Amino acid sequence: MKEGNIVRIIRKDLDWGNWVKRDLELTSMNGEKIRKTLRKRQLHIKNLYISTFPPVDGDPGLFLDPVNRHKTTIQPILLDGDESVEKLEAHPLFDDVEWELPNEVLESNVDWIKNMTITSSSKQIQKERQLFERGKPFFTYLFIAVQVIMFLILEMNGGSKDPETLIQFGAKYNPLMIEGEWWRLVTPIFLHIGLLHLLMNTLALYYLGMAVEKMFGRLRFVLIYILSGIAGTLASFLFTSNLSAGASGAIFGCFGALLYFGVLHPNVFFRTMGTNIIAVILLNLVLGFSLPGIDNAGHIGGLIGGFLAAGIVSLPNAIRPVRQLLFLFGSILLTGILVWNGIGEDSSSWDVDTANGVAQEKISSQEWEEAEDILTPVVEEGSPNAQTYFYLSYAEIKQNKLAPAKKHLKAALKEDDRFHEAHYNLALILIDSGEREEALLHAKKAYELNRQDKNYENLYKELQGGN
Repeated sequence: MKEGNIVRIIRKDLDWGNWVKRDLELTSMNGEKIRKTLRKRQLHIKNLYISTFPPVDGDPGLFLDPVNRHKTTIQPILLDGDESVEKLEAHPLFDDVEWELPNEVLESNVDWIKNMTITSSSKQIQKERQLFERGKPFFTYLFIAVQVIMFLILEMNGGSKDPETLIQFGAKYNPLMIEGEWWRLVTPIFLHIGLLHLLMNTLALYYLGMAVEKMFGRLRFVLIYILSGIAGTLASFLFTSNLSAGASGAIFGCFGALLYFGVLHPNVFFRTMGTNIIAVILLNLVLGFSLPGIDNAGHIGGLIGGFLAAGIVSLPNAIRPVRQLLFLFGSILLTGILVWNGIGEDSSSWDVDTANGVAQEKISSQEWEEAEDILTPVVEEGSPNAQTYFYLSYAEIKQNKLAPAKKHLKAALKEDDRFHEAHYNLALILIDSGEREEALLHAKKAYELNRQDKNYENLYKELQGGN
């Protein structure tokens, strides 16, 4: 909750209690105006009256009970006579202040009390400022430089939007990760798809990275950034099959670290940046669910990963071993549960793109039986598409299983009649089985769909001449 605190000091020899009541009423009215101007949900005012003597008709409860007006609370405090020093020292308002007090609080000492109050406030401000300035950023600039360099390397080797180039340089690609390339959990953090993607993430990293690195220190920032980036990639791997890359998961991890800062210092957080940070996070998540092509799983994974990583390393002056160990074990347990229930051994539970991609890798390695073993459960129990049937037929052709290959090629063409490779392969099988007229129809279709392929042209002319 956003709350404001104000200390008001009045030096006046009080005569009648009614004056105090009127002053409190007027202060409460002005306090409500101040609260609304500052947009505070609650406002607490400490009204400090300094008087030689208490009011003549003083009510014992006049300086005990707070005065409430709407959302403004005023606590009157009286410092009078010989007991003024003891009251000042003992009052909770000045718990954190160390000072040598004069024997009496007279008019000549009012400036001194004001100065002490201001000094106490200045110390608090300085203490809070130190939370945001624990060191100068270094790794933020290093990470920016690395992702810019990697973008230039991508552009010089086929382009940052070319899927083959992205896969070659380490983008998140589920089929290869299933095959054991787990280093792809890290490398996508430094790759970006297109100039706009790079510029937006670089700008976000500049502002968020510097803030987090200043708060947590250099080494802690590196751990938070890398671990949240890994968490984002892992979440993307577990919940989406798209080829992806980018520092977005790690950047959302910086948001998560700032949220953890808010847990440790809620008053400072909401007084400075908290509302804006939460609003930006919510806006980005809404856009992620609304717009196509945004890897929201990676964003959410990075956000949670950043919060957990910040809990593991904690802030430099907030070391709590038990709490940090709980965050560590909790993170390991959560990761284990997600991985165990994510991509399993049964390919029928995979999404079709992942199954097709893994099978394609097996075919590239001439592992025909392995490709068949992956795709058969998808065809029988999953949701196959034209590519699934085609890859399965190709693996079967290589094992001389022509009858099931013929069946699966026809299934592929039923899903996509413009699949020219399927028409061509089916024509070859039909020739072997003596069905030349039907083979001619599929050879013609393949040639019409792709006239640049000489194999299609030669097969079509050969069959046409034979008839």
